[in-house]
Amino acid sequence: MSNTIILKAEDLDGYLTKEDNEELRQLDDMFKETMQYFDPINKEKIIEGYDKMGKVMQDICAKHPAIKVYSFETDTQAQAEASCVISRLRDERTDHQEFMYYSQRAYEMLFRMAYVNQKTDKKGHIIVKTPVTFPVQNYAVHKIPDIDHKINNTVMCVMLRGALLPSMIVSKEIQEYSSTGYLTPFALFKISRNDTKNENNMEYILDLDKSFFNLDGLNGKDLIFADPMNATGGSLVTVVKYLQGQGVKPKSIAFFNTISTLKGSIRVTRALENCTCYTLWVDPVMNEKAYIMPGLGDAGDRLNGCDTKNHPRNIIQLLADYGHNISSLYRSQMFEIERTVLG
Repeated sequence: MSNTIILKAEDLDGYLTKEDNEELRQLDDMFKETMQYFDPINKEKIIEGYDKMGKVMQDICAKHPAIKVYSFETDTQAQAEASCVISRLRDERTDHQEFMYYSQRAYEMLFRMAYVNQKTDKKGHIIVKTPVTFPVQNYAVHKIPDIDHKINNTVMCVMLRGALLPSMIVSKEIQEYSSTGYLTPFALFKISRNDTKNENNMEYILDLDKSFFNLDGLNGKDLIFADPMNATGGSLVTVVKYLQGQGVKPKSIAFFNTISTLKGSIRVTRALENCTCYTLWVDPVMNEKAYIMPGLGDAGDRLNGCDTKNHPRNIIQLLADYGHNISSLYRSQMFEIERTVLG
């Protein structure tokens, strides 16, 4: 029998307050009203509907300091960049390679929002040896934010499989900003939803036989989870509650999403102590199958391609399928993941 941990939808019910549920119902009504103008399309009414929902979501997020939405937290120029990146990720015409490129952009932006504050961070220096050797070997000096104290205790926790590449991207950013080139350890969790279920009876299944992690290596650490989509928050809660049940006490938890529902963000920050959600964009609702609306489809399939029903890929095959460009760019991360899997 498979060694699995299952968390059910009813286990998540207690984290939302009466006020939360009322605000979420309000957004659901607003989205249903806006959907009336999708077919035939009425652009003016759609823009008006989304503007109203955006204002409501911004007001709600202001009451939840552990929810950091890029488009609410940054200046106008940065907000425009987020809009462009999200619009390309959502677009059904965006192909696989473009989707990977814009996902990388998204996580670089989220990393800067979470860890880099140009106004308050002390400065460090990087001295670089250049290819210029005449009349002598040349060097250059560049200032960078000194954020070692924020990143050098981190562990990258991967909720396979759509989260694999985003996790590698964040790990690469940490390595780049670390004065010592700190390479995050990896912990890999095979967590999935039972997609035969609806949101109200969903099951979140953690397969321990296909997960790779060291409990001692997680205790007292700053755990980072990077998942493109956060719909219900159930997958993250399942993993963290299991770890806590095994005696792991994280110092902090950071959850990075390209898109999150408001409901998922609120639930996660209520369920998990010292957890902060960083999301590039917040969407108002999800459908009864627990898919985000308007969403962007299955982010895992758009990043990794689809497995055939009878031949799902293991993690080593998935890494190989990323191809030469990705494997070269994230070479250190891939070696660390392979070491974690192969022992």
